Amino acid sequence: MAQLRFEALKKLSDRPRVHVDLPSPFVSKIFGENVYGIEQMRATLAPAVFKKVSQAIKNHEKIDEATADAVASAAKSWAMAKGATHFTHWFQPMTGGTAEKHDSFFDALAGIERFKGSELVQQEPDASSFPSGGIRSTFEARGYTAWDPTSPMFLYGKTLSIPTIFVSYTGETLDTKAPLLKALKAVDIAATQVCQLFDKDIQHVVASLGPEQEYFVVDKALFQARPDLVMAGRSVFGHSPARGQQLEDHYFGSIPGRVYDFMKEFEIECWKLGIPVRTRHNEVAPSQFEVAPLFEEVNVANDHNQLMMDVMGRVAEKHNLKALFHEKPFAGLNGTGKHNNWSLITDTGVNLYAPTSSARDNLLFLTFFITTIKAVHEYADLLRASIATQANDFRLGANEAPPAIMSVFIGSQMTAVLDELEKKGNVKIEKGDNMYMKLGIDQIPEIILDATDRNRTSPFAFTGNKFEFRAVGGSDNCATPMTALNAIVAEQLTHFYNAVNKEIEKGEEKRLAIVNVLRQYIKESKAIRFEGDGYSEEWVQEAAKRGLNNIKTTPNALNAYTTKKSLDLFEKHGIMSHKETEARTEIRLEAYIKRVQIEARVMGDLAMNHIVPTAIAYQNKLITNANGLNGLGIDNKAVIQTIKEISGYIEIIKVGVREMIEERKRINKITDTHKRAVAYCDDIKEKYFDAIRDAVDKLELLVDDEDWPLVKYRELLFLR
Repeated sequence: MAQLRFEALKKLSDRPRVHVDLPSPFVSKIFGENVYGIEQMRATLAPAVFKKVSQAIKNHEKIDEATADAVASAAKSWAMAKGATHFTHWFQPMTGGTAEKHDSFFDALAGIERFKGSELVQQEPDASSFPSGGIRSTFEARGYTAWDPTSPMFLYGKTLSIPTIFVSYTGETLDTKAPLLKALKAVDIAATQVCQLFDKDIQHVVASLGPEQEYFVVDKALFQARPDLVMAGRSVFGHSPARGQQLEDHYFGSIPGRVYDFMKEFEIECWKLGIPVRTRHNEVAPSQFEVAPLFEEVNVANDHNQLMMDVMGRVAEKHNLKALFHEKPFAGLNGTGKHNNWSLITDTGVNLYAPTSSARDNLLFLTFFITTIKAVHEYADLLRASIATQANDFRLGANEAPPAIMSVFIGSQMTAVLDELEKKGNVKIEKGDNMYMKLGIDQIPEIILDATDRNRTSPFAFTGNKFEFRAVGGSDNCATPMTALNAIVAEQLTHFYNAVNKEIEKGEEKRLAIVNVLRQYIKESKAIRFEGDGYSEEWVQEAAKRGLNNIKTTPNALNAYTTKKSLDLFEKHGIMSHKETEARTEIRLEAYIKRVQIEARVMGDLAMNHIVPTAIAYQNKLITNANGLNGLGIDNKAVIQTIKEISGYIEIIKVGVREMIEERKRINKITDTHKRAVAYCDDIKEKYFDAIRDAVDKLELLVDDEDWPLVKYRELLFLR
């Protein structure tokens, strides 16, 4: 193993930089060239067919068979002209990644290349091995993928990729996209009816998303010399280097050469695929970086984020690098998040979370702003559950990510606005040529974008014209938290609309009715608002007083999905049935168990087969040295003390690994999935992981560097 480490280190000196040239100095010349989107359809479809397709996409309507045939034929011709030989239904099962099954355009029986509308609209991949949470038996193999025309087809390599949903033979959803699409429809309906209280011209509201993606980049050979990174995505052992991120010199620093080449190439490939990546920079931790796109409709943005991670992984391989998206690949350093910047946009072009200089328009802004805060307060535990994963548990609250306590940060200016609105009991509505509100709030007409600071410790922060859901994990699929967020906002907007109409039915003037409901929401949701340091112990205590839960582990967090409140929420808005919601919770609990199992096995293997033998061999060297010193009459107390220390750590490791194995055997007999997940959390992860790691990391400081088998943090993070 030590030999593998030094072979990997030797390869570093031989790494040539891969020269990358932008095909054109104008990104606009290549942007979307591998996308079969609206403009490509306009150019390749008959005008009547294009009109049908574009209207169906805009209004979320079904596309008839004849139109689907025309689209399929045109898409095939477009793709084949670019060298495509196959097509695939690209979907997102409940595995955390994407899936695809490639079929050739070539029909051997007919002797021609063809692609029918029926093949575009629906395919039947083998669904038996995808997690279903008990919806189906493993011997039942049939499942269907169905075309999502709202997300454009794209050419990836030589394959025409068609974004699709994935459902079981009996119709239950088995993916992350289908519930997301339903949640987006729900928030569109709810938000539109609220908007029409202000402007009857608004017919649709679209949720937008800009996910900032953090990631680490390490040398490929060094990565491959770390079995824990290969198998678990994170380093289960590794002593902190003398220099980590404490100097803060990596943040926004000059981008290292090989990484810069990698960034340039993956950006080019992303642009060709229509992914609007724009920002790149060094993050806080050494070897950590970030890429951020422009905002897009949530469904498309999520598809693009999933595709972008795949592109980054493939391009990194070409540069002999490895891109890591795990939430906590290196202990003691900042973890990896995926900050979800979310807002709602009307079809008239109004960002509903953007305050303006107009008091009249700001009532619409305040309606959505306050109602969203109320939604987070009502469903804080569900929002926490939506970002619960085994990997994210390592990150949340670790002094670079938000805590597990859900709260909303709005800044001092908006706090003053809401406080003032709450206090004003007699709000006058004055009418004239320009109807406006007299709230006694001088600040409202003067609200400007980014008028407040940002709070990096807040899980859900208002940042001027959007909310930033900062707690989402770096490797997670945005669809899950976005489904939850849009669902809870849809629910609260529905409540708001009904409450306002009740006030109006009682004879209240409409704008005053709106203000009355908003004032009530401000009072009821005050507990969720927090402007201070989310890392402080004072906040933990204060949150408890406010009735906010601090749910630190995934098995306990996921309980929020199966409460009657959550089950009814998803079913009411047609997002998921009770059965589907319960199945997803089961899937995520099983995923948690399997990931902890894998990490436990990796720890056991590395500790017993690599660390302990290395430590014993080095201990034997020290014993020989001690005996030699003793024979010469030289004091050998220091050597003997080191031998004893090594022996003690070896014993801790051996006992810990053996006990952990026995505990796994016991826990695996537990039939209830939730109880088994809790046991893996409490009786494996919490009880043994840190203790075994601490002993191994102590040995790293004692054993000769030439003998140590694992690539060290200083090598992984600083050598490129």
